[in-house]
Amino acid sequence: AHRNPKPRPEPSGTFPPVPPMAPPPSMAAAHDRDDPSLRLRRAPAADGVYGEANPQEQPQRQHEMPCYRASAPAHRRVKESPLSSDAIFRQSHAGLLNLCIVVLIAVNSRLIIENLMKYGLLIRAGFWFSARSLGDWPLLMCCLTLPIFPLAALMTEKWAQRKLIRDHVSILLHIIITTTVLIYPVVVILKCESAVLSGFVLMFIASITWLKLVSFAHTNYDIRVLSQSIEKGATHGSSIDEENIKGPTINSVVYFMLAPTLCYQPSYPRTAFIRKGWVTRQLLKCVVFTGLMGFIIEQYINPIVQNSKHPLKGNFLDAIERVLKLSVPTLYVWLCMFYSFFHLWLNILAELLRFGDREFYKDWWNAKTVEEYWRMWNMPVHKWIVRHIYFPCIRNGLSKGCAILIAFLVSAVFHELCIAVPCHIFKLWAFSGIMLQIPLLFLTKYLQDKFKNTMVGNMIFWFFFSIVGQPMCVLLYYHDVMNRQAQTNG
Repeated sequence: AHRNPKPRPEPSGTFPPVPPMAPPPSMAAAHDRDDPSLRLRRAPAADGVYGEANPQEQPQRQHEMPCYRASAPAHRRVKESPLSSDAIFRQSHAGLLNLCIVVLIAVNSRLIIENLMKYGLLIRAGFWFSARSLGDWPLLMCCLTLPIFPLAALMTEKWAQRKLIRDHVSILLHIIITTTVLIYPVVVILKCESAVLSGFVLMFIASITWLKLVSFAHTNYDIRVLSQSIEKGATHGSSIDEENIKGPTINSVVYFMLAPTLCYQPSYPRTAFIRKGWVTRQLLKCVVFTGLMGFIIEQYINPIVQNSKHPLKGNFLDAIERVLKLSVPTLYVWLCMFYSFFHLWLNILAELLRFGDREFYKDWWNAKTVEEYWRMWNMPVHKWIVRHIYFPCIRNGLSKGCAILIAFLVSAVFHELCIAVPCHIFKLWAFSGIMLQIPLLFLTKYLQDKFKNTMVGNMIFWFFFSIVGQPMCVLLYYHDVMNRQAQTNG
């Protein structure tokens, strides 16, 4: 039989009074959720159309299906717009970042298609391998003989550990070893008319070997001093780890020379296993980004520099136009290089060696000053400089400014060696570029302290680094190399 429906219950009669002032911002979200004035009890659902409500399900349905009353206040507290100056840095910009990536891909895809339609594929068949590269066998032999120097350093430390030689003799031997490891490749490169890329790779490996050997010698000397003080009964607190005051072994030296670090220590944090699938994916990415670098260099950078004049000899406006035109492709190449080497290659090496500390860089792209950039973009070199240059200078009574100057001086010398020697040009362009970072360091720090705005220092850093610095260095070295080759051929 058909039952008559019961009348719907009326909602609760009164609202609680609305507070006269908005709640504090920190309490607003909880207040909005818990405020009973915003909720209305929903009529219980019935069986069929006009069935009776189940009183046991009523509280649950009231909680699942809240309804807001029209008289409830919609504006309860003071709020800023998301893009206002006070709130913009508290918001997430993930969506805008995705938009920038999409626009960047679209714009650059159009430019690539337009460039291919206008000039065709400019990549030469001998870009990666050529007869000249195969003729650089003296450089290859030099590279293969570099492991002799770590073995010589290990023998020196073994003799010093067994007290067969005095400390000053071991220091002298280490100076000879580390000096030779740099002079030997320089002589080989200058004697051979090798390709610039081959010479750069050899100087890069030789520089890394020098930094590692200096750390090896310095650390083991400190370990010997520390061990002698412990034997004499001196206490050093609880900061001494016995694992890190052991003498060097052949295994520790081989691991150190292969590991993605420049700072020697007898033991390192290690991971439990090797992720083979992860390594394969990273290798594929490394190949893709390396190929992308080659494409940008051959398709964009080479035509631009070939159609340019020497920036210090031609028209000033022409030089500015070439520098600005080069700024975007050189920035792309540098970012691809950074991602390929510091993120992909160093992580691949760390995974294969189960090396645990993989902080190879920090968020340098957010650097507010030049000093922050140099502290964050290359963590292996930064840790080496702090450990073996900065703090030793401070302990020997030098000022902080003098220690920073020495650190930049060492960096400038190695930048000049790695670029000038393969190019057979010694005009100190790279050296001057690094030393000019010192006034920029003080300038960006002054502006950061004056304006108290993270955007000012960051914009100045990006302008000098990517818009001016790198394109200018490319133009200077390219024209000097071309002039040298013309004089040699002539």
